[in-house]
Amino acid sequence: MVHYNITIKGKVQGVYFRASALKRARDLSLAGTVKNEFDGSVFIEVEGNKNQIEPFLKWCYVGPTLSKVTEVKITQSSLKNYKEFKILETEN
Repeated sequence: MVHYNITIKGKVQGVYFRASALKRARDLSLAGTVKNEFDGSVFIEVEGNKNQIEPFLKWCYVGPTLSKVTEVKITQSSLKNYKEFKILETEN
């Protein structure tokens, strides 16, 4: 099992990026979270085995149809043992 923090920049808010990430992650049996950030980016934490995560990471560079991804930053981090993948609200 591995855990990645992913920051995605570009036209990624208001284009169903979070909902699409949720569907893609669940289709791949991944766990974690996705949320919009105040700076216009999307932040994802994802956990699973490397074979499951690889297609998800590739998808992050493309995103849903209406998005335009300009930058993806991926860092490996400590496992948080998420049980499911869910959308989080932007924190105040």
